[in-house]
Amino acid sequence: MRSVYTILLLVLSNTFMTLAWYGHLKFKDMKWSAHLSIATVILISWGIALFEYMLQVPANRLGFKEYGGPFTLLQLKIIQEVITLVVFVAFSLLLFKTETFRLNHLIGFVFLILAVYFIFKK
Repeated sequence: MRSVYTILLLVLSNTFMTLAWYGHLKFKDMKWSAHLSIATVILISWGIALFEYMLQVPANRLGFKEYGGPFTLLQLKIIQEVITLVVFVAFSLLLFKTETFRLNHLIGFVFLILAVYFIFKK
């Protein structure tokens, strides 16, 4: 179950981080935020990123072998990167209608899945 909890926490943390990093790009479409200064946008993003860290740190501790988890440090990093890209693609396709997902993107994801396979291979 530690692996499931680790992955769920990583998905949630990446959702917050994607919102912190890229969500502000949609602010221009919202009346309340159209004229915010860059300093205000940075502070809002930091506030969102705080939740990312509140989920990311426990996920890594829960999943790391030296704390009783099932994953090595390299495995945690690869899982993190794949989750990051999956969350980002979903985010960009849902919120940024001008973005497209093409064959070269799919091929890149296949290579990432292969990376996960080889990192986990004994």
